[in-house]
Amino acid sequence: MKNRTMAGSIGAEIRRRVLDGRYPAGSQLRQDALAAEFGASRIPVREALFQLEAEGLVRIHPHRGAMVAPLSPADAAEALELRGILEPRLLAGSAPHLTEQDYRQADTLLDDYAAALRDGATARWGALNTELHLLLYSRAERPRTLAFVGSLLAECDRYTRLQLSTDGAELERADREHREIVRLCRNGHVSAACALLTDHIGHVAAALMAFLGEASTPRSSG
Repeated sequence: MKNRTMAGSIGAEIRRRVLDGRYPAGSQLRQDALAAEFGASRIPVREALFQLEAEGLVRIHPHRGAMVAPLSPADAAEALELRGILEPRLLAGSAPHLTEQDYRQADTLLDDYAAALRDGATARWGALNTELHLLLYSRAERPRTLAFVGSLLAECDRYTRLQLSTDGAELERADREHREIVRLCRNGHVSAACALLTDHIGHVAAALMAFLGEASTPRSSG
């Protein structure tokens, strides 16, 4: 249990560093160095890296060890396609059972997101987005699907941070759509909330693919 708890803490910190760009794509993640830094044995470090591999943030190669996964438009597109399928289903199963306490927590997250938007706090956007989505799906009683969607959200966070850090309009759109999804759920309009969520994820996918395409296209010098 101690190793499992340590692995969770180490994994959370490595995840934060990957998402913040401190560990860029392709960076080597040496187990012995990480173990020394975190004051742990290699066992919880290895467990943490395996978990991050399941989330798509790390690649583990038999003879080269662990490294930060490369940024791949194809991987991002697949992750968003899966989110578009799974998240509306989770919301449909969860929304009728959300409590007033859940909605109060959602309101707090929305206010925190708006504050992060005003402050330009890029490190908070992805975490708050993930927390809000998972809260809205938390009453679906589908723990395996919820865990998988959590991994997809973490994987997508790497890409959307790059995009949203240069596009304030997309952040404001996300804020409006999040608030409307919560409002629809609160008022019992679950089908409409699921339809908006599908559109929301589809728009994120289209905007992100356009951004990644532009980012990978060499600029003309003249």
